[in-house]
Amino acid sequence: MEHSLWNHLPLLVRANTKESVEYILQALWRTRQTGLDSADRLVIRDILQLPNDTDLDPLLVCLRMLIRRCVYENVSKDEIRKCFPEEVLPGIAKVVDAFTAEISDRVASGCVQGSG
Repeated sequence: MEHSLWNHLPLLVRANTKESVEYILQALWRTRQTGLDSADRLVIRDILQLPNDTDLDPLLVCLRMLIRRCVYENVSKDEIRKCFPEEVLPGIAKVVDAFTAEISDRVASGCVQGSG
């Protein structure tokens, strides 16, 4: 099942800018304990040009799993890149790499309290 979840990552290509992908990742991290509110969901749907939450939810689950895995399981960059299907631009994979590395460093240094 986990492998099929990664198939939702190509939806990130719809985000036209690096900043948009970063916004999505930051929103997911910021709301890791509370879940996204309707305003964040709407912004993310607009960024990805998705018509409804049914299309959005599988991607959000996938990204949350990827973030958790990178932050709490100390997954290597090579392993992260293997999760991305070919359709996902290398630039997007690099943004995710950089974001998860930054969060991992913060959690490891105690600057951010981790919560799975």
